[in-house]
Amino acid sequence: MDGTQRGGRLVLAGLPIGNQEDAPPRLLHALEGARVIAAEDTRRLKQFASRSGIRLGGESGARIVSYYDQNETRRGEELLSDLRRGEEVLVVTDAGMPGVSDPGYRLAAACANEGIPVTAIPGPSAVTTALVVSGLPTDRFCFEGFPPRKGLKGYLDELADERRTMVFFESPHRIAATLEAMAAAFGADRRAAVCRELTKTYEEVRRGGLGELAAWAAEGVRGEISVVVEGARPRAERTSDADLVAAVAELEEEGVRRKEAIVRIAKETGVPKRRVYDLVHGVVEAEAE
Repeated sequence: MDGTQRGGRLVLAGLPIGNQEDAPPRLLHALEGARVIAAEDTRRLKQFASRSGIRLGGESGARIVSYYDQNETRRGEELLSDLRRGEEVLVVTDAGMPGVSDPGYRLAAACANEGIPVTAIPGPSAVTTALVVSGLPTDRFCFEGFPPRKGLKGYLDELADERRTMVFFESPHRIAATLEAMAAAFGADRRAAVCRELTKTYEEVRRGGLGELAAWAAEGVRGEISVVVEGARPRAERTSDADLVAAVAELEEEGVRRKEAIVRIAKETGVPKRRVYDLVHGVVEAEAE
């Protein structure tokens, strides 16, 4: 594309993730002045407007259409046609920013490709909110969204060496199983925080090792959930073979079964599990410091 702007303008607007009072004045003004609003859930949008004391589209009213995962492709084409005709289209989701684990990305990409202006009305984000209340490092982080339903183990194994703090979303009925899988992939002692109902009346932030959090979640967790997981420690290439054997022995003295101790030390140090196993069982000779 030559970068020439034409057509209307796409506005991606962030809605509060829980607390109604987090809605900025600019958002309310935009909703009142909008002619076309694409909403993930039109019913919830109207409820939000009613609680905020505003009328969507002002006196003339806005054309409000649904825009969610199942109709994103078809509706996106319709909205793109509106934008080409010069309309300004305001996109909102149930909570947070459109395009972040919610519809909006594909339409924004299509507009960018055609030179149609895209802007945003920033708002609260569960990603950064969970990150800053987690108590974990915030200098470098990545957002992983919802873990996959299939192939979870392989997906998490690939993230085992990720050095940045990781932020995930998860549903209440899957959180216990996901935390258990994370404990197996990252190590039961890897620090994490489960953030529930952020900015709402019953906000809760539970911190601890992944193993501890998995046991807690097994009793049942409700509400909107974000999970923040500490990044992996640097691979301990400097760790000697003797240190590896000693670390396993120390865990065994604490009552940890040898097999589990080997797995845990391998994950903590980044040394292949087979190598730790062979060292512990004398298959190879441990190197002295």
